[in-house]
Amino acid sequence: MASYKPVVVPSFPKLGEKITKDTLYWKHYKAPIQIKEFGAVNKVDFSPISPYNYAVTASSRIHIYGRYSQEPIKTFSRFKDVAYCATYRDDGKLLAAGSEEGIVRLFDISGRAALRQFDGHTKAVHVVGFLSDKYRIVSGADDYTAKVWDISSSSEIISYNEHTDYVRCACTSKLNADLFVTGSYDHTVKVFDTRREKSVMTIEHGQPIESVNLFPSGGLLVTAGGRYVKVWDMLKGGQLLVSLRNHHKTVTCLCLSSSGQRLLSGSLDRHVKVYSTTSYKVVHSFNYEASILSLALAPEDETLVVGMTNGILNVKHRKHEGGKALLNKRRRPVYRTFVKGRNYMPKQDDFFVSKPVKAYMKKYDKLLRGFEVSKALDAVLHAHGKNNFPEVAVAVMQDLNRRGTLKNALAGRDEEQLRVLLSFLISHVTDERFAPVLVNVAEMIIDIYMPVVGQSPLIDKQFLKLQELVEKEIEHQVELLEVLGMMDSLFATMARKNPIPLDEDKTKGS
Repeated sequence: MASYKPVVVPSFPKLGEKITKDTLYWKHYKAPIQIKEFGAVNKVDFSPISPYNYAVTASSRIHIYGRYSQEPIKTFSRFKDVAYCATYRDDGKLLAAGSEEGIVRLFDISGRAALRQFDGHTKAVHVVGFLSDKYRIVSGADDYTAKVWDISSSSEIISYNEHTDYVRCACTSKLNADLFVTGSYDHTVKVFDTRREKSVMTIEHGQPIESVNLFPSGGLLVTAGGRYVKVWDMLKGGQLLVSLRNHHKTVTCLCLSSSGQRLLSGSLDRHVKVYSTTSYKVVHSFNYEASILSLALAPEDETLVVGMTNGILNVKHRKHEGGKALLNKRRRPVYRTFVKGRNYMPKQDDFFVSKPVKAYMKKYDKLLRGFEVSKALDAVLHAHGKNNFPEVAVAVMQDLNRRGTLKNALAGRDEEQLRVLLSFLISHVTDERFAPVLVNVAEMIIDIYMPVVGQSPLIDKQFLKLQELVEKEIEHQVELLEVLGMMDSLFATMARKNPIPLDEDKTKGS
């Protein structure tokens, strides 16, 4: 009897992402630190001065964290209800925050009690910011108003009532101490000048606005609302430059990198997208475990902090090359020791002693050798769930098909085993590397389990999902064939004819 030959797993081309400078830059962070807050994190703001602590607003508290601390170094908890939008002043000494009570509070970083309290809004204040002269505060509330306050006298300077829905975001100009921008759920962005009683510019975004951000130069404005991120040219009267739709759910927050060359957007779809501010294309993407409400970048992009709806604060610190270089320097002699003699060539009189290498069989190979085909398929699907290597599972299915035992391995499955198998098919049947094998497997499963369709709602749902996926893939293939036909026609019409020689042309003319 011939010895058993293990399953040969073919090597497929990897479909990895293209490695670019942005990929290397934004992936150069350490493993994230996760901090649990008391509620959804609605705002994260970094102090503009060293050591760059950051304020986290969640529930009825404001926590101040050091850049590398996992416990708050200071807490402001003088709120009767939910606190919103704790924001640092440019000198890092004062902190302003709104609240569900409709009150704006001003805190000294070195103290605990509020220095000032600004009363005037009748509903929750969701956004607060400092004008660049450092002596005035801007606030926006659910009473449809935006107000400007004087810090020294705790008095209201001016109030604007132009919005017709909640004012949920605002930003101030770094260059002009009198300019600020507000965004509202009435789909509009308004630019205000505190020297005037009405807005100086109105921009229609088209969706309820969740975040606005001015570029440092003040010439470009970014707005986020719905699934759209839009960039406007302020110097041309609010002309739309580009509209980006790269998220699947509402975009909730915006942030610029320290160089101003990259724009970050966070969304309820659990993704943070990084855009180039020259081409406005997505150059990188981060994936998180919950919907994102807020994000912030430390100076020099040293720390990325993301706040989520489940109260988790995700903190990533940039790796430093110094420690890595030192580590490599220390390990170099050990490495030389291990590779010593690797390139040595045996001479004619040398006696070569070879150490036998024992070949260990995989679990599915052991089961296949014992003709337990169904258990072998279960083992490889279970391993795929842990390690996510579909090549191995497809190779086992292909080997079972070659042996003629694939139908036996697929038959006789209970609901849970069939669910795992269908989940694998749904995940990989449209992958062109595995489609020839998996389409055959899908046909066999349909033939075997068609008589029992309707007995399990879970399995029925997966069959319908598989059908929808295959139909959609067929539509895509048909569209691609149509496009290919159009391109062939275009290339045929654009093909140049052979030029007629000059002598032949003269002969025809005569």
